[in-house]
Amino acid sequence: MRRAAGIRPRGIVAVAVLAGAVLAAAGCGSDSGAAGSRGTGTGSGGGKGQSKAPAPSLTWEFEHIADFDGELADVAVLAKDDVWAVGTELNSEADARLLHYDGTTWKREPLPEALGTSVYPPLLEELGGDALWLRPQTSEDGAAVNRWAKWDGTRWSAMPSPPPGNAGAFEASGPDDVWALDGEQSVQHWDGTRWTTTRLPYRASDLAVVGPDDVWAVGSRSTGPGTELEGYSGGYSQPASMHWDGTSWKAVDTPRARFDDPLPPEPGAGLNQVFALDSGEVRAYGINTFNHGEVENEPADEYIRVRWDGSRWVEQESPPGACALRTPVGEDDQGLFLDGNWYLTDDGQCVKIKRHRLPESTGARKASNQSLWLKEIHRVPGTDEWLGAGHVQVNQSGDPFRAPVVVRLRDKG
Repeated sequence: MRRAAGIRPRGIVAVAVLAGAVLAAAGCGSDSGAAGSRGTGTGSGGGKGQSKAPAPSLTWEFEHIADFDGELADVAVLAKDDVWAVGTELNSEADARLLHYDGTTWKREPLPEALGTSVYPPLLEELGGDALWLRPQTSEDGAAVNRWAKWDGTRWSAMPSPPPGNAGAFEASGPDDVWALDGEQSVQHWDGTRWTTTRLPYRASDLAVVGPDDVWAVGSRSTGPGTELEGYSGGYSQPASMHWDGTSWKAVDTPRARFDDPLPPEPGAGLNQVFALDSGEVRAYGINTFNHGEVENEPADEYIRVRWDGSRWVEQESPPGACALRTPVGEDDQGLFLDGNWYLTDDGQCVKIKRHRLPESTGARKASNQSLWLKEIHRVPGTDEWLGAGHVQVNQSGDPFRAPVVVRLRDKG
């Protein structure tokens, strides 16, 4: 799946307080708002003396509220009438659940026998078209990590050739171009017939596929410029990025990060997310942090936002308001969806996506505090609508619970 078509945050993406972010970096210029860069307030209609279009009104509406206490961890949207979701019921055994929507009703389906027994709910991977895989989470142990299933439009069956390692971050541009991290410094690639293993120059935490011979990995490095510190045995890890050009992985010069002296305890920096827009623009996000709680007058963590301008990494212009605290989880033709239920328009308007309260029939009382937490969003093919999966956290006296939900975002009003 293209990252711009929907993203699985690594858990719930952490809030990034970006004010005061520092990039003391070789090869890192300032963002001049070049053509093609979107969602930073530099789009058309945002200039001085120009009026912006009215901010869209966005609301997540309940598409389905599952009848168990738990959460949904993933959703795959193959068509308007073919939607799959997986999650966990929070009972004594934390049972995994598989749900399917056929255009009329939501039904619970049995997990494919090919997956065997598992502790955690599997993950859904859309490869394009009708291709859909179910795979175990990286936290599974032993033989469970190699039990994969595929959907042929009618039934689930065992994948004859799952990747040989323990797949982590997973991205694809199509059924014959699939990439998955295997550990921290190895990548598996599926070309439609076999898996091939390649070695990365540095440790990686995320992948983004721009095209068949255009893949990015980001993470951190523990050697090279900026990593050696006199008097610090652990060194100072630095952000790292790597690019696949169709023949090999090559390290790319990446902005370095450093706190002002005196340095806080155990400093380290890295990139933890990379996002490919439909235009081909690549953005990366990370943090410069340290071991908190050991000294007084601690500095603030410094959050890293960069984009590739075709020849080097440059700083992104900070979005306005609360959107400066967020990272992308999806893209449509008018802007970017950001974590935490926010939307950033191309002309720089930061919009909170609203939500409804659960009906009282679910057990949620009028006085309860409710919050919506989404793990995954996807565009519904052939429409301007989006589906998201997660849960509503209901905090109330005596009977708090989690309601697993699928939500729908209809046309912007």
